[in-house]
Amino acid sequence: MNREMLMLVDAISREKNVERDLVFGAVESALAQATKKLYQGDVDIRVVMDRDSGEYETFRRWLVVPDEAGLQNPDAEEMLMDAKERLSDVEEGEYIEESVESLPIGRIGAMAAKQVILQKIRDAEREMLLSDFLARGDKIFVGSVKRMDKGDIIVESGRVEGRLRRSEMIPKENLRSSDRVRAMIMEVDVTLRGAPIILSRSAPEFMIELFRQEVPEIEQGLLEIKSCARDPGSRAKIAVISHDKRVDPIGTCVGVRGTRVNAVTNELAGERVDIVLWSEDPAQFVIGALAPANVSSIVVDEEKHAMDVVVDDENLAMAIGRGGQNVRLASDLTGWKINIMDAAESAQKTATETEGLRALFVAKLDVDQEVADILIEEGFTSLEEVAYVPLQEMLEIESFDEDTVNELRARAKDALLTMEIAMEESVEEVSQDLRDLEGLDAELIAKLAVGGVHTRDDLADLAVDELVDITGQSEEEAKTLILKAREHWFAGQA
Repeated sequence: MNREMLMLVDAISREKNVERDLVFGAVESALAQATKKLYQGDVDIRVVMDRDSGEYETFRRWLVVPDEAGLQNPDAEEMLMDAKERLSDVEEGEYIEESVESLPIGRIGAMAAKQVILQKIRDAEREMLLSDFLARGDKIFVGSVKRMDKGDIIVESGRVEGRLRRSEMIPKENLRSSDRVRAMIMEVDVTLRGAPIILSRSAPEFMIELFRQEVPEIEQGLLEIKSCARDPGSRAKIAVISHDKRVDPIGTCVGVRGTRVNAVTNELAGERVDIVLWSEDPAQFVIGALAPANVSSIVVDEEKHAMDVVVDDENLAMAIGRGGQNVRLASDLTGWKINIMDAAESAQKTATETEGLRALFVAKLDVDQEVADILIEEGFTSLEEVAYVPLQEMLEIESFDEDTVNELRARAKDALLTMEIAMEESVEEVSQDLRDLEGLDAELIAKLAVGGVHTRDDLADLAVDELVDITGQSEEEAKTLILKAREHWFAGQA
């Protein structure tokens, strides 16, 4: 029987063009699986076969685990202190083994052995094909539609398969059997059966890679795509920069008579692409990203990472775009929150902010409205600026003499100290259950305390817009925090 097994190993090795060791491993696995069935429990069996004679030995083994960990599987694990009684120099993570009676090959059944062996061969072939494919370093998977699988599309390239999930397809794109498909390789999951390569046609990276293939200057390092934002199948924006003054980044990406950008558009089901010049200046970058709309003015809020962009009435609809598409893509492209407003809205917001700042200066600095307005006109927007901007800058204000400047700075520092003490006292009133809430840090707790939010229920009772006003978070962040605070209300329900 051993000679027959050696002959079978050699035959399969030649037929499938795989190493003999791989086939031997499959045989050992088949014998181990068959032997495990003779025991109750989840035992661990190892079979070792001699590659020349076909003789084999069988061992039952136990994994050595730390004493404090305990036994998760007593049939295949042993605690360190017990293992040392059997083998004094054994360490955690090693195995102790004992020889057991080997199961005759005839007992495992020819069909069972053959199935295990062939499955191992198929797995090995699959891994070899996948390794060869990945070794090429391709970023785009090119193949044809093989079949549908629960809404996903299986794409075949040679003998390697990729999975294009429904969520990663371009909307309204109708792919049929045998259609040629190009998609971005997003990840490789070898644990997935069948198609281990996960693909996407809707990811921004796919568009970037398509431009890289169409525009040689990108590969040469003369141009660089800094970012990309897509509404798949409809519209996209890419930001480009030239590292060579002789190369026009936008014109180079467009190509002669639009050949290059049209090639990308045609691949992406007609998706229109706006090519934007990237800039280190965030405001300039946002202005370019909102094209073709013209911007009248822009105000940058570094703290909130947001910009208020003012456009005239003629450009308002264009700046926002259909369904907010243009401003949404511009925001994704630049990484800044963009608030589009017309001149009237901007004036109203400025007036509201000015009134609030005036009231702050009048109350905290104990000055009249005229002094507060001078500070506002000179660009002061907080008590911190009044207290700590360089003295020389304040002395340059014509309306103030040195005594006035020193007095204003002293009052501002006193006001900040008083506010800090009040905040600390307010924070002390915050309950421990609110402090322990996931997602809260010291800064947010302080803001909540100042806003009168001292318990988890206080937070849970807030509306999203109320929390945004208190903390300055985005609506999505505020919504998530409120839902987290409300979880204990429903913890007892099932």
